[in-house]
Amino acid sequence: MKAVLLTSPSALEAKPLKIASVGDPHPMDDEVLVKIEACGVCRSNLHMIEGDWMERGIPAKLPIIPGHEIVGRVVEIGNRVSHFRKGDRVGLQPLWSTCGRCSYCWTGKEELCQLKEITGETVDGGYAEYVIGKEDHLYLVPEAIPAVEAAPLFCPGITAYHAIKKAGDIMGKRVAIFGIGGVGHMALQFARIAGATTIAISRNPEHLRVAKDLGADECINGNDKSSLEKLKKEQAIDCGIVFAPSSAVAQLAMSLVKAGGKVIVGVQVELGSFSFVEEKVVLGTVIGPREEMKEVLQLAAEGKIKPICQGFSLEDAPEALMKLKKGEIVMRAVLVV
Repeated sequence: MKAVLLTSPSALEAKPLKIASVGDPHPMDDEVLVKIEACGVCRSNLHMIEGDWMERGIPAKLPIIPGHEIVGRVVEIGNRVSHFRKGDRVGLQPLWSTCGRCSYCWTGKEELCQLKEITGETVDGGYAEYVIGKEDHLYLVPEAIPAVEAAPLFCPGITAYHAIKKAGDIMGKRVAIFGIGGVGHMALQFARIAGATTIAISRNPEHLRVAKDLGADECINGNDKSSLEKLKKEQAIDCGIVFAPSSAVAQLAMSLVKAGGKVIVGVQVELGSFSFVEEKVVLGTVIGPREEMKEVLQLAAEGKIKPICQGFSLEDAPEALMKLKKGEIVMRAVLVV
């Protein structure tokens, strides 16, 4: 099969990716082989490819095929697979497998399993024509959702949804989304569904335009100091959700959320000083469990959410990643295989 291989993590400019012909994978007893229709391009792919996470042991092997938000068709099934058949349209998210035995797995927090495998980071992912998926971590994808829109549901979709879940009951509350990119524009949609008054905050005018088109109640440029100061003075934000990969933005969110409010953080940042007397609650968030993934797919099938995407061919994966690095992708790049 044709695949995009990472052989040695380094800056994109050094061309660490190569298009290669590799052997087709074959499923074990509890696995299926999926012929890929589309795979999203995530900023975490970029971090792995450029070697930013090597101290964390990512990638876990080399060479490796990146990509962790995948949709395709089942073409082969293992001997013990009973829930899927050839021809089923399925999706894979970053959570490729979990142990199923630890306290996290037993309590619906499987994304925290210490023995989890991550698609495209510890096992081969979706920048290819085929991928292996575990039966217990596959999801049926409604035929009504186009492949290019279905793939991002498996990372930006579930990540944003889980963040909104962590925010709790936000009906009638003012929720600010900091960073209206691939995940942020999905979080905005979920927050609106949950009944929140939404505030989109971004330094990118194009991203603010998208936020307005998606129905944000207020759009504020992150460089507009007077508007930001007004939000702070009026104690106008009940909950801030941070998906901009910037410590400065995260610290801005911490300062703007009112006393007693929540800050949900889904990126690696430095939060700076923390004033305990304001009783703000800070929560981290990462992807989400299987039941939430099913809920995301249902909302998409009902037409209540829709990822905004730019399509690229598999061979153009390096170009898509470079555009992402330069900030030239509007919302989500997707490789159409």
